[in-house]
Amino acid sequence: MKLEVRNGGFGYGQKLLFSDINIEVGDQSILTILGPNGTGKTTLLKCIMGFLKWKNGGAYMDDKLIANYSDDMFWKKTSYVPQAKQSAFSYRVVDAVIMGLNSKQNFFAVPSAEDYDKAVHMLDMLGVSKLTEKYCNELSGGELQMVMMARALISDPELIILDEPESNLDMKNQLRIVNTIEKVANEFKTSCLINTHFPNHALKISDQTLMMGYGDKHIQGKTQDIVTEESIREYFGVCSKVVALDIGNTQYQTIFPYEISS
Repeated sequence: MKLEVRNGGFGYGQKLLFSDINIEVGDQSILTILGPNGTGKTTLLKCIMGFLKWKNGGAYMDDKLIANYSDDMFWKKTSYVPQAKQSAFSYRVVDAVIMGLNSKQNFFAVPSAEDYDKAVHMLDMLGVSKLTEKYCNELSGGELQMVMMARALISDPELIILDEPESNLDMKNQLRIVNTIEKVANEFKTSCLINTHFPNHALKISDQTLMMGYGDKHIQGKTQDIVTEESIREYFGVCSKVVALDIGNTQYQTIFPYEISS
């Protein structure tokens, strides 16, 4: 699977929010879209998925314009995890996960025993099998987001698009979500496109990063080359240090912000 945006642009009226966006997400890779609020990150995802119409350029999957895909064809290849919000619905968790199969079967089809087995297995794979019989409106934000991940994965997508999956979560649940995304790419062999506010998360898991700023400003490339002290100051208005830490046999890099620059 290969997802591309070629010369993508979007705006309201005559004013462009962003233009000349060019990104590529290859097999089993993770690309993060990083930047402050109001720079068009979520809007870009909506354009890619066809929820909004491009002003310029377009998005392609396996070299075919996504606008020419049927909804059925596109969503058989792709799953979407929206921003974490408390559920108002009293579905059982296992039933909510099974809903992720709707793209591959008739919406009105009665779930089979095999479907339930797959849902339980998916929850177990993500380490949240204890939630299986709970109800979605009883879950914490972190638990609900893990259920949304299971629902996205049950259809065996080639690509998962995630819109700020770790926002509004505490530190432990943020790390759980980030680790799960990494597992999805490495073990499930699924590509991931993530919109995030957190440079540290991009450094931890992503291969490529698109950093978006105000005034139609953006840079894109390998994450290690893009998430730097200079770019954090320019795009986020924050002075920081990139710190390397050796823990066991693994080296981690983290952003330490210490001062507002502008």
